Amino acid sequence: MPATGEDFEHDVDGGRAGVAMILSTLGLFYVALFSWKPADVHIPWWVMLAGLIVVGFFPVRWVLRRPWTIVAQTPGGYDLDPEHWVGVVRGLSKAREETKMVIRSIRMRATPAYADGPLQPVS
Repeated sequence: MPATGEDFEHDVDGGRAGVAMILSTLGLFYVALFSWKPADVHIPWWVMLAGLIVVGFFPVRWVLRRPWTIVAQTPGGYDLDPEHWVGVVRGLSKAREETKMVIRSIRMRATPAYADGPLQPVS
């Protein structure tokens, strides 16, 4: 019977410990690979490039997936009080998309809130 959403379990640690473990193991592998090679063995350029890409993957991913705080403030009006809304979104492209949706919502409905939005009012 194939695993479904209800009975499928897995361990996923997205924290720093998992990244440190993977990078240290990868670094140890490359040190062993380059230090134990015979003198007459030539290492192709693409092996070096692959190592740089793998090591550079995690910092680039962090930059692209870091959390962004979005703040929306409405100026208030005749009998409406000004509002202050704050929310957190992961990813630069998602933050830009969310900002555009909030701007459109403020212009159309005078409030940044919509059904599935991350913004919450702050007192």
